[in-house]
Amino acid sequence: MLRVEMLSTGDEVLHGQIIDTNAAWLADYLFEQGMPMSRRETVGDSLFSLIETLQERSHIADVLIVNGGLGPTSDDLSALAAANACGVGLVEHAAWLARIEAYFAKRGRPMAASNRKQAQIPANAEMLDNPVGTACGFSLQLNHCLMFFTPGVPSEFKVMIEQQIVPRLRQRFALPEPPLCLRLTTFGTSESDLAEELDDMVLPPDVVLGYRSSSPIIELKLTGPLSRRAEMMLAWEQVREVAGDNCIFEGTTGLPAVLTQRLHQQGLTLALSEQFSGGLLNLQLQRAGAPLVEGELLPAHCVETLGSTLVRARSLAELAGAPLVLAVSAMSDDQVSVVLHTPRGGMGQTVRYRASHHSLQLRQASVAMLALDMLRRWLDGGQVCGKNGGLEIIEIVE
Repeated sequence: MLRVEMLSTGDEVLHGQIIDTNAAWLADYLFEQGMPMSRRETVGDSLFSLIETLQERSHIADVLIVNGGLGPTSDDLSALAAANACGVGLVEHAAWLARIEAYFAKRGRPMAASNRKQAQIPANAEMLDNPVGTACGFSLQLNHCLMFFTPGVPSEFKVMIEQQIVPRLRQRFALPEPPLCLRLTTFGTSESDLAEELDDMVLPPDVVLGYRSSSPIIELKLTGPLSRRAEMMLAWEQVREVAGDNCIFEGTTGLPAVLTQRLHQQGLTLALSEQFSGGLLNLQLQRAGAPLVEGELLPAHCVETLGSTLVRARSLAELAGAPLVLAVSAMSDDQVSVVLHTPRGGMGQTVRYRASHHSLQLRQASVAMLALDMLRRWLDGGQVCGKNGGLEIIEIVE
C-alpha cells in the first residue's frame, strides 16, 4: 500500500497556538480518495529539524506532503530546508516572480522585496501552480520519497491538493479505488446507546462501523470497499433503523443545508427570534442560504415562560408575514423554551439541560440544534418534540 505522510511546519502549529485544520482536512480528503494517511508529524521553525525530518522520512514514506513555511518572512524555511536536504541550491523562478508582481499590481500595491523569496525553489524541483496566492508550491524526489511542498493558507493548500497533487499521484501510482463511506448524523441520542445496539451487528468482510462524537451530534460511518456496496447497503438499513427519527441528515451536507433545501422546495420562509442561542440559528441558516425574512436577537436575561415564547413567535409571524418562526427563550435554572410557529399554530417545549458541566458555547449549540431539529421534524410531517437523552422535557405544547 502507498505510504502517504504529512509534515506540518511552524512554531504556531507545534505549540498549539493555532489548530491544524489543514491536517484534519487532508486526512479526510485522502481517505476518501483511497489513499489513507499513514503518519502525521509537526516540526517547528527550525532549519536543522526540518532538514533532519525531510531526510529521515525520505527513506520511509512514498509520498510526503509538507505544509507551511513558503511565506516571505525569515521564519518560512521550507524551500531552504528542502534544498539543503537534497544538496542543491535555490533558484529564482522567473515566471512565478512575474506572477507575484502582477498579483500586487492588480491590487494597486507595490511588491515588497521579501516577496521575491516566494519565487525561489530548489534547483531540482518542479513548480506547482497556486492560482489563489503568492506562494508557489513545488515537488521533488528525495531518495525513496516524492515530496510536495504547499502553502499553509487553507484556501491555497486545498486548491493545490485537489488540482496539482492528487492528479499527479494518480498518474504516477496505481491507486486503489476510493472506499465507499456511508454517513448519517444523529441528535438526541448518546454514543453509548447507539453502540449498545450496533456493536454486535455482523458486518461484511473489510467493512468497518465507526462513531464520531462531536457534541451535540454523533456521526455514524460505515466504510468498506466499493465492491461490497450491495452488502453494505443491507447493513446500512440496520444502522438507519437504530438511528430512527434521531437521524437528522445523511451524507455530509449538514442540517442547515438540508433545511434550506426543504424550505425552498416547499416555498416556505422563516423568521427567527433568539435569546439563549445568541444568533446561532441566524448564522447557520444564513450561511446555508435559507429563505429568512426576519430575525431578532433579544437580551438573554429577559426570562420567559413557554406560553410567552409562543406569543412572541406568533407576533413575529404576523409582523414578518412568515409562515414559520423559530423562537428560543432565555435560559433560567438550566431551563429553556424552544418554539416553532407554523400556519397551523404554535408548538414548543421547555427543556432542562442536564449536563451542568457543559460550557456556555456547547449549551448554546445544543439548544440551537434542538430548534433546527424541531423544524426538521415538522417538515418531515412527524412529531415536533422527540426524545433527547441530554434534555429533560419539562413542558410541551404540540
